[in-house]
Amino acid sequence: MHQLEFTIEPFVEGRPGPHVTAAIEALEALGATVDVGPFGSSCTGTTDQLPELVAAVTRAALANGATHVTLDIGVVTDRPEGSS
Repeated sequence: MHQLEFTIEPFVEGRPGPHVTAAIEALEALGATVDVGPFGSSCTGTTDQLPELVAAVTRAALANGATHVTLDIGVVTDRPEGSS
């Protein structure tokens, strides 16, 4: 599994515009559960799902007025904290 973290600008604290809400809705339409945070949002997906998730968030954000989209992708592990 991978975690896709994204930040969409322009950023207005506590008031996400359509460039943010459309991106979240696009991910949810693909079955992703989006965790909306104070400065960015995230969801998880398999290696096969990731390209579609990246395309959906980027396409929806830019089509709805985003001026900048930052993406970060990381591997999600199932290991408990502190284990090696």
